[in-house]
Amino acid sequence: MTSNSSKFNSLPLLLLLLCLFAATISATRTGGIAIYWGQNGNEGTLAATCATKKFPYVNLAFLNVFGNGSNPELNLAGHCDPASGGCVSLSTDIRSCQKQGVKLMLSIGGGIGIYSLSSKLDARNVSLYLWNAFLGGKSSSVFRPLGDASLDGIDFDIESGSSQFYDDLVRYLKSYCTKSQRVYITGAPQCPFPDRLMGTALNTGLFDYVWVQFYNNPPCQYTSGNTTNLINSWNLWSRTLRVKKLFLGLPAATQAAGSGFIPAEVLTSQILPVIQKSPKYGGVMLWSKYWDDQSGYSSSIVSGV
Repeated sequence: MTSNSSKFNSLPLLLLLLCLFAATISATRTGGIAIYWGQNGNEGTLAATCATKKFPYVNLAFLNVFGNGSNPELNLAGHCDPASGGCVSLSTDIRSCQKQGVKLMLSIGGGIGIYSLSSKLDARNVSLYLWNAFLGGKSSSVFRPLGDASLDGIDFDIESGSSQFYDDLVRYLKSYCTKSQRVYITGAPQCPFPDRLMGTALNTGLFDYVWVQFYNNPPCQYTSGNTTNLINSWNLWSRTLRVKKLFLGLPAATQAAGSGFIPAEVLTSQILPVIQKSPKYGGVMLWSKYWDDQSGYSSSIVSGV
């Protein structure tokens, strides 16, 4: 590696502690709802999503092509066309959300995409691209698909390919943290523990929020009348994972996932009172804003979260 690698390896411990401490003190003491936005043009604008005041965390989905020498591609479905510059106006929405205290993350990966990391150098290059294109960096040679506003962090939703070098990507991203620019790292692993693709990255202990997908995974999700498997899996994650806040990831409607939907009354009466005992409890994550609009799920649970 070049001198940049040496710089990374000698990253001052104080800087990392600063970033981690800042994330800790900014975390809410009560639970909140995280939501994924960006994969259906009929789900309303980003600004309107934040204006509901129900979602302190919004993940913009997805950067679904990156790494291994590819040209990164952002896919925001029917909202706008990033490649033609059609999404730069989102900077206004981003600033509006942040003024309301909403944390915005760019979600990388997803269920449909072409992505992988081929080496530690590849991880570094991807981290530089993310920093300069979406976070606090500036580079005359890097186009910013969402305009000049800076997102708050990167969300890892790695669902295909290899598990290699994502731990390096996490460390590089955290190394860009400064007094004026926090870099939040979040993730959406599957509930079977440890996650086969994200386990190594999660083991860095550098994730601020983790919203585990407790759906499409029968051994560790809710099934009709049975909360045991889900609660046992939650307890394992809570006991084992080094993370500031842990979230229960759920589909917002029966149609939003193949399995794992929890009726709102079951969630608020039988599950939340149990998992809220964990000191790591951060709230609930919902997939997605579109499906939540159809079901009204977040409105049914927000007072109990």
